[in-house]
Amino acid sequence: MPLSKLQFRPGINKETTSYSNEGGWFDCDKIRFRAGFPEKIGGWAKKTPNSFLGTTRALHPWQTISLANYLGVGTNIKYYIQYGGAYYDITPLRATTSAGDVTFSATNGSSTIIVTDTSHGAIVGDFVTFSGAASLGGNITAEVLNQEYKIVTVPTANTYTITAREVNPVSRITVDGIYTPVAVTANSSDSGNGGSSTVGAYQLNIGLNTSITGDGWNAGTWGRGTWNSATTPTVESVLRLWTHDNFGEDLIINIFNGGLFYYDSSAGLTNRAVVLSSVAGAVSPPSVAVKVLVSDVDLHVIAFGCDSEDDPGTQDPLLIRFSDQRNALDWKATVDNTAGDLKISSGSKIITAIETKREILVFTDTSIYSMQFVGPPDTFGITIVSEGISIRSPNSAVAIEDNVFWMGSNEFYVYNGAVQKIPCTLKDFVFSDFNSLQSEKVFAGVNSSFSEIWWFYPSADSNEVDKYVIYNYQQQIWYYGSLNRTAWLDRGVNELPISASTDFYLYNHETGDDDGSTDPVTAIPAHIESSQMDIGEGDQFTFISRIIPDITFRNSEIGKKASLILKTRNFPGGNYLQTDPTEVSKTATVPVEQFTNDAFIRLRGRSFALRVESTETGISWRLGSPRIDIRPDGRR
Repeated sequence: MPLSKLQFRPGINKETTSYSNEGGWFDCDKIRFRAGFPEKIGGWAKKTPNSFLGTTRALHPWQTISLANYLGVGTNIKYYIQYGGAYYDITPLRATTSAGDVTFSATNGSSTIIVTDTSHGAIVGDFVTFSGAASLGGNITAEVLNQEYKIVTVPTANTYTITAREVNPVSRITVDGIYTPVAVTANSSDSGNGGSSTVGAYQLNIGLNTSITGDGWNAGTWGRGTWNSATTPTVESVLRLWTHDNFGEDLIINIFNGGLFYYDSSAGLTNRAVVLSSVAGAVSPPSVAVKVLVSDVDLHVIAFGCDSEDDPGTQDPLLIRFSDQRNALDWKATVDNTAGDLKISSGSKIITAIETKREILVFTDTSIYSMQFVGPPDTFGITIVSEGISIRSPNSAVAIEDNVFWMGSNEFYVYNGAVQKIPCTLKDFVFSDFNSLQSEKVFAGVNSSFSEIWWFYPSADSNEVDKYVIYNYQQQIWYYGSLNRTAWLDRGVNELPISASTDFYLYNHETGDDDGSTDPVTAIPAHIESSQMDIGEGDQFTFISRIIPDITFRNSEIGKKASLILKTRNFPGGNYLQTDPTEVSKTATVPVEQFTNDAFIRLRGRSFALRVESTETGISWRLGSPRIDIRPDGRR
């Protein structure tokens, strides 16, 4: 018989069975489609050899007037600016004591220091910096005390413990994301209390890096709790999420359902962000919000789900406030400025807001609004565009030009002037293997170089993000894979996409071919497998005797191999089996090098599937249209 060309529809379809999806692809990992043909995705490498403390859920790039490229990094423990390979801790302070409010107590032979500070408000894992302390008399010197510490235990509301350590910045004792101090042990001379001049500067309470079942604003199904009920958010029960946006070269920072902060880049990287209301010239800014962003069109700072000017400190989950134009500090509405507010009427709370070129989409737990700049006297207008719509998490929506894409409870959506469901050939596959209790961790990212939207999510058996599903909005196809990531940033200010991983490092993506999380690099296992195919109605056995590969290894190292695997089944629900090589094989594997012409095999079955895979370092491949020598081989 003449050779048969193997051509498949682009995209992965798991909404049907493998057998009924003949002519399509059914399974994959670490691949994408380019011009309809599958290829291995690019590799990744550490952006910097330095790590950070905590799980990163938010990244924001911007450039200063002096052309310095800064990257805001929000973790559940700290907020950093990454610059020049280093992480600068700009975490705001929540409290600073008066001199003498803090005292210390040490025990001979122990590195544990008991710190006394009435109503300190600290929790385990918080960070505090001491200054002005005097030596305790022995090994616990003033230099040892006057530095930043992690709080180890909190026995009472008035005491907590730290571990005395050698003098070093926290950044230098952060190894692979772990705080690793070298302890200093007190001796019998350490009988003092630090004197009457000690000041304690407490950073914001750390947040959770996982959601707690049965508590918090997202207990159970998304949005099931009502505002101000038993599921009102607290520091102890809400996943730590950040929102942030640059106002010129400065940065506005917000904790989800928490405070608003301001970082003045001219103050330098050794200064912290401060509470927005404490900045000189601030007039009636919000003190709590769900999200903050800067409108690119008109340069208003906008806070969503915030407290009102008349009732500061009381969060209104449906209130939107905006500052005066080109002024991040003046939020008091007057006849002489453009500051003001809007109140949404549909839903019980605002979940997030996404800015496009023309408008801002505001998502509540039940509806979507379009917010647009209209100029004085109203400044902004707002109209409802859809009701009965869900959104999976605050970070599960992204904007591309004038389109907004997001993941809902059990659907994918796009807004392009109207809300539409996106047909998805992986919908049941994704949502049937999903840990809904960790929905807040879902986030969307754009890889614009390949016209892709990546949704990262936790699978049913995982409490952390471990899977992704990709929608290629140019080809309108879907594919998926597994990868541990907690935040994503498209190229722009940075030349390559950036991600944060669960190993407490940032990674540049689409660079090289390998997994750069290890040293030396390791391979990225990648594969794609077709659905089953047969001859005619599938009532005859087929015999395959030869395969002619069509695969390119552009930019691969010399001698690297991928495998083309032909697999057979006798029945659609049967297993793929492999027999002795001397017999007619159920599975034939062909290593393919760059210049392989063809390979002779012996393969028999009622239906067959093609699998392409690679497990070596230094390899990049793209599949074309392989051909096989196939013929009928009887009915038994």
